[in-house]
Amino acid sequence: MSELLHVSSSPHIRSKIKTDHIMMMVAAALLPATVSGLYNFGWRVLLLTGISVGTCVGTEYLYEVLMHKKITIHDFSAVVTGLLLALNLPPSAPWWIPVIGGVFAIVIVKQLFGGLGQNIMNPALAARCFLLLSFTGQMTDFTPTKGWGTIVDTVSGATPLAALKSGEHVDLMSMFMGNTTGTIGETSVLALLLGAIFLLIMKIIDLRIPLSYLGSFVIFMILFGGRGFDVSFLLAHLCGGGLMLGAWFMATDYVTTPITKSGQILYGILLGILTGLFRVMGASAEGVSYAIIFGNLLIPLIERVTVPTAFGKGGMRHE
Repeated sequence: MSELLHVSSSPHIRSKIKTDHIMMMVAAALLPATVSGLYNFGWRVLLLTGISVGTCVGTEYLYEVLMHKKITIHDFSAVVTGLLLALNLPPSAPWWIPVIGGVFAIVIVKQLFGGLGQNIMNPALAARCFLLLSFTGQMTDFTPTKGWGTIVDTVSGATPLAALKSGEHVDLMSMFMGNTTGTIGETSVLALLLGAIFLLIMKIIDLRIPLSYLGSFVIFMILFGGRGFDVSFLLAHLCGGGLMLGAWFMATDYVTTPITKSGQILYGILLGILTGLFRVMGASAEGVSYAIIFGNLLIPLIERVTVPTAFGKGGMRHE
């Protein structure tokens, strides 16, 4: 009888889905956006993506070797970080931008906090915010490129949200299909939705965070956007500025989201309000990256107020 009993530390019930499987599914879901970026901006996208992924994987391997830690590059988390970082870069970014961003994401945001599962912020987004603050000129140059750097003169370098904020007209169909300026992975809403549907079918993510994020953002823009219930205005904001990339692929990051269902909804609402606030009140037309990073920092507080009290704990004692 005793040989049937196995003593181990918690958790005692484990999912059969492994980290490497989840990360491979996320990487696969990002392929449509990557291919769309390649089609719209040319082969330079391959260069930036390859450098970004290679830097993240290589940095993680080198750090773990030097620190005598277990090698974890086989879990594909560094690949996903590199891919997300590349999709958040403008296609005209110089080659050294993903190198600096990749090292920052892996060493500063991920490994120094203890590795996968311990980081308090999404590494790719934290790296993007760091690059935006440190190299603003390179990170806000959205001049479209083809091939390895030939400028396309027929397309404006202004992003749709920047044009919208200045009162100009934007083409919703171009924003939906991806024939517009922006970062490599944010321009094609269609490609992002295809990847999101794949993740939903594979049950890697659910609808709680994305829908509460997008829904609260729309409500905020109706109330404070200055245009009321202007459908074209609202659709332009939904399709532009990396909102779809952030809502479906980065706000749903397992490590930096609340563990409770109510907490996830509250987290999504917070992101929607912050994104709207940054877009309406801020100098930039964007806001997704900073909203998610700020939301990541509030996860402990959200969990404190949404995690249910354990049976027998915290209740009033009755005599």
